Amino acid sequence: MRRCWAISVMTLVLGFPLAGVAQTTNVPSPIRVGAAKVDVTPSENEFPKNNLGVLDRLYARAIVLDNGATSAALITVDAGAIPDALWQTVSGQIEKELGIAPARVLLTATHTHSAGGPRGSNYSQKIVESVRLAKQRLTPARIGYGTGLSFINVNRQIVDPKTGRWWEGANYDGPSDKTVAVLKFEGLDGSPIAVYYNYAVHAVLAGQLDQISGDIPSAASRYVEDSFDDRVVALWSSGAAGDQNPIYYQQTYDLREIRINDYAKRGVDISNAMPPGGEGLNRSDPTVTRLMNQQRQMVASMGQFLGEEVLRVVRNTERTETTVALYGSQTTVRCPGRQRMNDGRAGFVGTYKDAEPVELRLGMLRVGDVMIGTVNAEVFTLIAQRLKRESPYKATMLATLTNGMARSGYIPDDASFGKYTFEVLSSRLQPGCAESSIVNGILGLIDGSRTTTH
Repeated sequence: MRRCWAISVMTLVLGFPLAGVAQTTNVPSPIRVGAAKVDVTPSENEFPKNNLGVLDRLYARAIVLDNGATSAALITVDAGAIPDALWQTVSGQIEKELGIAPARVLLTATHTHSAGGPRGSNYSQKIVESVRLAKQRLTPARIGYGTGLSFINVNRQIVDPKTGRWWEGANYDGPSDKTVAVLKFEGLDGSPIAVYYNYAVHAVLAGQLDQISGDIPSAASRYVEDSFDDRVVALWSSGAAGDQNPIYYQQTYDLREIRINDYAKRGVDISNAMPPGGEGLNRSDPTVTRLMNQQRQMVASMGQFLGEEVLRVVRNTERTETTVALYGSQTTVRCPGRQRMNDGRAGFVGTYKDAEPVELRLGMLRVGDVMIGTVNAEVFTLIAQRLKRESPYKATMLATLTNGMARSGYIPDDASFGKYTFEVLSSRLQPGCAESSIVNGILGLIDGSRTTTH
């Protein structure tokens, strides 16, 4: 197998580190890898109100790496986010029971908008179980890295030609990173073990259906796994998708217009708001039925398109390593906060007052010469692109929505704070801090990985 060394990353500059921890042996050693997945689909008593069943099942997927001196865990859950309490519980239990320190654990949400609400007490146990099973399956392995391109995402910040105001829609000229970064793991005989891939697109296609679904990330992972007769576990890693939508999203826009008109008949204006799910939709209406069926088809189609590119990269990645260094570290940065004082989803100037500073948890896991930077929030694409440009390693990626959930809301790049989009208006961060703090913070962790050998 060939390995191309190139990937995408994020960097930080202006934030002030609050705390840092490094856990590693930065010495290359023969690597072993194991992978597993565990069903975490909600039970019926955990379904949200008005839920209409399960479109596709949800999973926790895990890859464990061990080079004899240290170990690491990559975990992805079909979930909207990773609350801090869940991160603390899962990482603490993994450290206590499996000996993998939190600095070497990456717990990432796919950010599906259709995972349901609060979960039962056994939810964290199921996630830990995926790691436990993966560790039990450790086998001598080799690792390869490569990148490809997928065009299923698009920048979603536009100026509405009718109103002249910022709104949500496909901006084909806006910044958008099409990179698919892929780590593949296989046995010494070439037998497949796992795939870890990173891409930036919002998992929002199934949001109007009021059905449980892993959306595009789950569809792509299932497609890759099915292509290997389920002998491989495929983990999605959420790239910097804060301003990236699926490129084909028309059904959602059409359903939104139907909802706006339906609410208007009852004297309620939601034209600058977004009620949850499919409220306000008559599901017996043939047009609504058609649009929703098309959304289901689109989930499968985009998952297949992305999965095909992942598979292409896997096939073409022939250069591999059997001796790999593992290094993990984390830090926390703080940026000035703000509280919005007026309403409206988009297109209007926001008014704010100063609020408590916002802490962001940053991390970095080094797997050989591959650098996986992490941040516990939704980040705009230009921040990740800056990180890739400034990283000393071509094989760098950013995993967002990882290891907890910051109070920041969206994290726009500095230039985007001048746009009155809903992501910018709802951000709890004051302009001028987060972009550089994230980029420089992760670059600092990467730099530390080059010298630390304990």
